[in-house]
Amino acid sequence: MVAAADAQNYAQKLGIIHGLVVQELGWDEDTNDDLRAEIEETIGSELLDEDSDEVMDVVLLWWRDGDGDLVDALMEVTGQLSDEGFVWVLTPKTGNSGHVDPSEIAESAPPAGFTQTSAISLGEWAGSRLVQPKAPSKQR
Repeated sequence: MVAAADAQNYAQKLGIIHGLVVQELGWDEDTNDDLRAEIEETIGSELLDEDSDEVMDVVLLWWRDGDGDLVDALMEVTGQLSDEGFVWVLTPKTGNSGHVDPSEIAESAPPAGFTQTSAISLGEWAGSRLVQPKAPSKQR
């Protein structure tokens, strides 16, 4: 399956590839079903919900203004995230109901143990990629 050279799907934009374990948190009726379907097709399985106890490669966190404390929500996902795993905080774009100011994400990441590495546009949603800083390697 080869997409047109200029057409990059949402899963590719998010760095999601076949075989990754992806958890979805914060699903609601306003989430982007096309994005969800593309990710499931790409990884070859369904998105896992908050009840899963598997180690995650990627966590998709749909987040809206009024959803609570973002630092707390991010801290909850760290225990199940693989060493190389990352989190996408997906928020409604400016002008849409539930919009979250990007500074809130930038300020919430460090106390939860994350660094923001990039931001992308996903239709009506914006995505902020968060990673856990690499621990210094210990020599024996």
